[in-house]
Amino acid sequence: MIGPPPVTTVLPRAALAGALFALGFALSGCAADMGETLSTAFADPAKYELWDCAQLEPERKRLADRTAEIQGLMAKAETGAAGPVVAELAYRNEYVALRGQAHYAEEAWRRNKCRETPQPVAPGPANVRPAPRSKSGTGVY
Repeated sequence: MIGPPPVTTVLPRAALAGALFALGFALSGCAADMGETLSTAFADPAKYELWDCAQLEPERKRLADRTAEIQGLMAKAETGAAGPVVAELAYRNEYVALRGQAHYAEEAWRRNKCRETPQPVAPGPANVRPAPRSKSGTGVY
């Protein structure tokens, strides 16, 4: 006759599962504190060593744009039923790698003492000059 398993085998399994759950919960707090250290582990520290300011400026913008895009995708994924799991599996690795690259790009930017190039002013009502008029008033010269 087959019956339920003896209590002596069920109890150690439950204790082990509880201990693993508690350990995972305790270590999850450490993962939040390791964010910056972890992100630089997935990036090449020498990638931007020889880049000049003209190369670094668009790269920094590209990294910031892509990081913001990934953050938006992660936030959107987290609204679903299994959202946090999907966000972690689909986007977390790229997000961490981008943060590491951005860190090293910023270091190179500061080391090279780079400055942002001024953006051209878009023509607006205050910046547009009227076309010169002809003496006859027809606009034809």
